[in-house]
Order: sequence, then structure tokens, then C-alpha cells
Amino acid sequence: MPLTVNQRHLENGPVHLKGQLSLEELDIDPRDEVIQLSEPLDYELTVEGMEGGLLVQGRLSLVIDCECVRCLKLFKDKVLLEDWTEHVPLEGEDAVPVVNDLVDLTPLVREDILLEFPQHPLCDPGCGGLPGLNKGKAADSSTDQTEPSSSSAWA
Repeated sequence: MPLTVNQRHLENGPVHLKGQLSLEELDIDPRDEVIQLSEPLDYELTVEGMEGGLLVQGRLSLVIDCECVRCLKLFKDKVLLEDWTEHVPLEGEDAVPVVNDLVDLTPLVREDILLEFPQHPLCDPGCGGLPGLNKGKAADSSTDQTEPSSSSAWA
């Protein structure tokens, strides 16, 4: 069941929504080889009626399976929107569809979660990449390791 709120319930005051949204309902296709989804989205939201729209505030959390772009190690990361706020227009040009007094919040949640995905997931900010690779230096067997290092940067 998508993440929806009934407008009639808002007549008595704010509505609190808490639960999980399955991957099928969230319908996110990351289109990325290094990010995959395997766990549902957790949400805890408060929805208030406003003149001409809704105000949605709360917390969104999604665990993602990542592959480090430097060392190819698999790891889990969390997309966390701690103070998520969204104005949902019900009137005008940008109005969201209302079907049987239900407003579907799923597309708004999906969009903001996708925007928070890491562009280049790293298992650790200091990740050195694949082990055993020379980092940008050509292997030179003629270099003697016993030579003292020069004090000049240009030597």
C-alpha cells in the first residue's frame, strides 16, 4: 500500500504516520551498478492541513547496499532524512492528484530519497583502493631504495 494520507482525517488536526514502505511500493530503480536496495523505507511523519495544501514533516530512513567505487568492497549505508519537510500543493498548477480524499505521498518521498543517494559510494573516506596497486607511480626497478631522500621537492 503506498504512503497515503486521508484529507478527511486532517479535519481533526495533524495525522501521524509511522511504518515501512516496501521496495515494490517505493518503486525505486537506482540505475546504478554500485547501489542496490534490499530493505524497506522506514518513515515517521506528521501531516498537517494548510490552506491549499499539506505540510509533511518527519523522518525518512533507508538502508542501501553499496559497492565501494575504489576497492569494490560491499558495505551497507543509510540514507537518512532526519528533518524532512515537504509542502504538498493541493491547488494550482503543481497540485498533486487527490483520489477518494487520499493524497499519495510516495512520489515525493521517492524523489527526495533518490536525491540523497551517494554519487560515488566509499566504504571509508580514506579508502586506498584495491590492495597491491601502485598509486600513480610507474614501477622502476633501477631505483635504489637506500638513497637518502633529497630535501628539494624538485630533486
